[in-house]
Amino acid sequence: MLEGLFGNKSAEKVLFHIYHYGESHASAIANDFDVALNPIKQQLNRFEEAGVLFSKEVGRSRLYSFNPKSPFTKPVQNIIKIAYENIPLKERQKIFATRRRPRRKGKPVK
Repeated sequence: MLEGLFGNKSAEKVLFHIYHYGESHASAIANDFDVALNPIKQQLNRFEEAGVLFSKEVGRSRLYSFNPKSPFTKPVQNIIKIAYENIPLKERQKIFATRRRPRRKGKPVK
């Protein structure tokens, strides 16, 4: 869907993943989409150099999220939102099935 705009499938996967979760690291993106880690890392670096994403180190991992200071972030997020909302719900649930946050204390498991 976004491959034509951003040049490759890795860019699409990175943007959808960060849009869905708010922040992520390269290995989580590669695992969720079952792709090689190196193209994902390269794409994350390209988006960071362009200023759309920024990263911070958390332990031994580098965590990426959208850069709120970039003037390009909002327009890019609007494009991603349109494409994301056009993915069928069942497909979205299959792709983004992994929980990224711990369960709230005391919340029952269904």
